[in-house]
Amino acid sequence: MRSRPQFELRVGGRRVRLGARTLVMGVLNVTPDSFSDGGRYLDSARAIEHGLELARQGADWIDVGGESTRPGSKPVTAEEELERILPVISGLRRRLPRSRGKLAADPVAISIDTTKAEVAEVAVAAGAAVINDVSGLRFDPRLADVAARYGTPLVLMHLRGRPKTMQQRQFARSIWRSIRAGLAASIHRALAHGVRRSQLILDPGLGFGKTRRQNFEILAGLERLRSYHLPILVGSSRKSFVRAIVAGEEVEERSALPSQRAGRSPALPLERAGKRSVLAREGRALPYSRLCSGDAAAVAAAILGGAHIVRVHDVAAVLPAVRIADAILSAAV
Repeated sequence: MRSRPQFELRVGGRRVRLGARTLVMGVLNVTPDSFSDGGRYLDSARAIEHGLELARQGADWIDVGGESTRPGSKPVTAEEELERILPVISGLRRRLPRSRGKLAADPVAISIDTTKAEVAEVAVAAGAAVINDVSGLRFDPRLADVAARYGTPLVLMHLRGRPKTMQQRQFARSIWRSIRAGLAASIHRALAHGVRRSQLILDPGLGFGKTRRQNFEILAGLERLRSYHLPILVGSSRKSFVRAIVAGEEVEERSALPSQRAGRSPALPLERAGKRSVLAREGRALPYSRLCSGDAAAVAAAILGGAHIVRVHDVAAVLPAVRIADAILSAAV
């Protein structure tokens, strides 16, 4: 096991060191249709309170998104996306603490999860300090102009196809060949639009146009991304490939479609049962605690593979795994 390379970003006018410890990005979906928590935080006041709770639990960044990118989701207009996220970003900016004391001197940063330049620009003006683009600049390359103009970090994710159809098209024969080509193109676009290379972050895009097995191949081979000499972000939280394995299914999927022999596992919705969250599928229920254990295992694997930032829904539940993985990395020679 090799120690994790370190990098430095400029986030909100401050220098942030990546690699000494893993940063935790808390997910805040302000949508009615996200795959696991759609509708729970559509109300801006409730969303703000949840964002503050994520920060209290230990999140370093709060990733605010106003458009679902789950498999089969339909795009929304920039106007609708802004209507959802602006009150939340503004409210969080006013209420998030400037500093969290000796253990975390840097304030909590707000990230905007969008593929639209118009949304990113307004969000950054309202207080967002990071731009997270799941399309890797394929949908709107002008988004890189916003990142360059404001000097924000820019997350470039690998996505095959589009969210609406990404799990229905033919999957890549070699997922790593696809990731290398996609990320190389995204980096080229970003640099061509004036984004500093030192402000780029790469995300291999777990769950976005990949089979269940391919997602595990990515986690197993995450060190391959070191060749780009850029920080790595991984988002495995509540993804169907994690849920399926926790539920006792095989890594190899059995699909009814010959062209999808490796296919995807269906989205497994979280439901509420009184005060206990459960994972429902085909009449079976998986306790929420078991799902969190699966998420924690995937997060630990990502960190040991070299991830600098992990994107999670349940900060408090996975933070112990983050700290254990960091401790293992710090002992690597």
